[in-house]
Amino acid sequence: QVQLVESGGGLVQAGGSLRLSCAASGRRTYDIGWFRQTPGKDREFVAAITWVGGSTYYADSVKGRFSISRDNAKDTLYLQMNSLKPEDTAVYYCAAKGSYSSSYFVKSAASYDFWGQGTQVTVSS
Repeated sequence: QVQLVESGGGLVQAGGSLRLSCAASGRRTYDIGWFRQTPGKDREFVAAITWVGGSTYYADSVKGRFSISRDNAKDTLYLQMNSLKPEDTAVYYCAAKGSYSSSYFVKSAASYDFWGQGTQVTVSS
């Protein structure tokens, strides 16, 4: 099993920045990423980093504003969010895969095995 604990969410004004952290413990993880969800909507892919090669992937809506990174020594995943917009308001979830899979599936929530409890990000206009 893998435990994922997010932190760093909060309330920020539009144009501001936040950094989310996700501490992983337990067994080894492979691809790991961030998703977000607003009430009544499906969980949406935000960013991910692959185990093989450390390639990064981003949703078009956050490209150029968000940056994902992984500190393997600390088993911690980060999401630096800059130039935040009100439409970025959501609960942000950290997710990890427990086995290797093709990068073709890196944006698919269904392909992730473990999820954190989520952290709220609210961006005011």
